[in-house]
Amino acid sequence: MSGLFDDVKGGGFFRFLVLLACGFWLCACASVNPSTHAQAPGARQASAPRGTMRPYEVNGRWYTPRLQPDYDERGLASWYGPAHDGKPTSTGEIFDQWAITGAHKTLPIPCVVEVTNLENGRRLKVRINDRGPFVDGRIVDLSRAAAQRLGFERQGVARVRVRYLGLA
Repeated sequence: MSGLFDDVKGGGFFRFLVLLACGFWLCACASVNPSTHAQAPGARQASAPRGTMRPYEVNGRWYTPRLQPDYDERGLASWYGPAHDGKPTSTGEIFDQWAITGAHKTLPIPCVVEVTNLENGRRLKVRINDRGPFVDGRIVDLSRAAAQRLGFERQGVARVRVRYLGLA
């Protein structure tokens, strides 16, 4: 049987050992730090980027973002577009009024919610990547494209149901 191990005098076996050692060394360098990723056996990872979960203040009112796996609320939705287009969102992404995105005061970002327009029954999965709306009585602010798909761009505001689906 000929192969890599037959060429001991030619250095083939030695090259194999060096490559094997290098492979182990690279794997050791790429391993994660267990202190930053440790979790109990069987536990599910359920965290959002730390920077998006800090309490924050807007107009003298404090908001505390948190994981809310059972979030299911009804209220008013509004939309935002041209005035914010091209500006950074709370996640640092650039806002695009034609993307299917939205803003929420306390859900972890980024996350995905299902928004249902209670006036016409239309549903849409929306990626939450910003904070807001900071108007009393409103539970979500959507991009212009999301408002169009849900059928309330012209009205500006609609009664909706917002249901948390998970982290994005």
